[in-house]
Amino acid sequence: MNKQELIGHVADRAGLSRNDAARAVETMLEVVTSALKRGDEVRLVGFGNFSVTRRKASTGATRGPASPCRSRPARSLSSAQARS
Repeated sequence: MNKQELIGHVADRAGLSRNDAARAVETMLEVVTSALKRGDEVRLVGFGNFSVTRRKASTGATRGPASPCRSRPARSLSSAQARS
């Protein structure tokens, strides 16, 4: 399901116009995104948990001549499905 299909389903189920449903979906996504950018964990009961994890820089090996390569520290989105 893409975002437009989600907006259509929200509009149908909630009895909203597509514009109102689009505004609601966009607002919800903005709130979740800004919370994750702040480093907060987002828990949606019955749906799932979302958080940002941080990976440290690491040193690896390359093929061929023995020259080490370094990976940069990174942030990644972590999600877990809700258990029913």
